[in-house]
Amino acid sequence: MTNKELQKIANEVRKGIVTAVHAAKAGHPGGSLSAADIFTYLYFEEMNIDPKDPAKADRDRFVLSKGHTAPGLYSVMAQRGYFPVEELKTLRKLGSRLQGHPSMQYLPGLDMSSGSLGQGFSVACGMALSAKLDNKDYRTYTLCGDGEIEEGQIWEAAMFAGFRKLDNLVVIVDNNGLQIDGPVDEVCSPYPIDKKFEAFNFHVINIDAHDFDAIRAAFKEARETKGQPTAIIAHSTKGKGVSFMENQVSWHGVAPNDEEYAKAMEDLEKIGAALEA
Repeated sequence: MTNKELQKIANEVRKGIVTAVHAAKAGHPGGSLSAADIFTYLYFEEMNIDPKDPAKADRDRFVLSKGHTAPGLYSVMAQRGYFPVEELKTLRKLGSRLQGHPSMQYLPGLDMSSGSLGQGFSVACGMALSAKLDNKDYRTYTLCGDGEIEEGQIWEAAMFAGFRKLDNLVVIVDNNGLQIDGPVDEVCSPYPIDKKFEAFNFHVINIDAHDFDAIRAAFKEARETKGQPTAIIAHSTKGKGVSFMENQVSWHGVAPNDEEYAKAMEDLEKIGAALEA
C-alpha cells in the first residue's frame, strides 16, 4: 500500500476510536490515537493475518500489552474486516464483544486478553519461544506504553527475550511521553528507553510513529535482524489528529462529550479531505 492509502486508513481508525469512546462515555482515546499509525501498518501491511480465518495456525501474533488502548485495536480490526465498523459503537456496552480491555472470550482475532500492565510483553515472549521450539515461521508483535514500561515485569521479559535471542519478536513502545498521572519523565522516568533495551540484547530502532516511511523501514529492519529481538521506540503524539487532545494528559482516559465529539470528528474530516486533495 502507498503511504497515502495507509494515512487514509489510519484517519478512519482515528474516527473509529473517537466514535467508540464517545458512544461508551468511557475509554482511553489519547494513547489509542497516538498508536493509530502503528496499528494500521501492523494490520494492513506487516502481519500475516486473515480476518476470514482469525485462528489460522501460521498467523502472526499480536499482543496489545497496553490493553487500555483497546479502542485503537478494535478500530483497526474493524477496518481490516474482523467485524462491522458500526459495532464500534457498542464499546463497553453490556453484552458487547468489545470489552473495555481485549478479551479473547468474546472477540475472534485476539491473541491475548490483556489489561494488567506489564503482562502482555511476557506472554508475547512465550509465543515467540513457542514458534522457535516448534520450528514455525510466524512472528510475534507486542505494543507497550511508555508508562507501562515502568513495570518491573517488562524488564524481566526483556531479559528473557534477549537471552533467548528471540529474533521473531518485535516490541513496539508507544513513546508519547504522557501517562495517566502526567509526563513519564516526571512520574518514574524510563529514559533512556533505547539504551535500556540495548542492555538486554535487543536491536533497537527509534522512529517517528507517524511517518509511514520510517515505520515501514523499521519493520523491514526488524525482519532482517537475526539473533536478537527488536525494540521499536515509536516517538508519538498523544491524542494525534484531534487538535484539543494532542499532548494533553487529561485525555488519557476521558470520553469526549457531544460537543467535543463533533469538534474531534471535524478535525479528522479535515485531515481526510486534505488526503483526498
